[in-house]
Amino acid sequence: MFDTKIAVVLRNNLAGWQKLNVTAFLMTGIAGGHPEIIGEPYKDRAGNLYNPLSIQPIIVLSADEATISAIHRRALDREVTASLFIEEMFATGHDTANRAVFAEFTPDDAKVVGIAVRAEKKIVDKITKGATMQQ
Repeated sequence: MFDTKIAVVLRNNLAGWQKLNVTAFLMTGIAGGHPEIIGEPYKDRAGNLYNPLSIQPIIVLSADEATISAIHRRALDREVTASLFIEEMFATGHDTANRAVFAEFTPDDAKVVGIAVRAEKKIVDKITKGATMQQ
């Protein structure tokens, strides 16, 4: 049905609230970078309007620290623009602070806690190799 795939990969040692927070942030990046994935607004039988959602399914995976770092590197090597959340962003309170702390790291020293990608299915499968379904 879709030529592309969306995958979110979370580091496997995050607290429940962190998993939810990181997933939400990463998906805003995917939606912002690919506005064509957003469908039409929803409307219930009473006529109430609701926000549009993604037209495409999203897979959520889990990986240890080494695997998520490898996934990050593979996304960069394949020139797939990703949404990325690093550990230090948990200590900030807003976008400007997130950007500042993010800029302090390189791919070699970033403590990645989450990454989201959207690309052709086969490419996403290669990038996310080693990750497992989120439990």
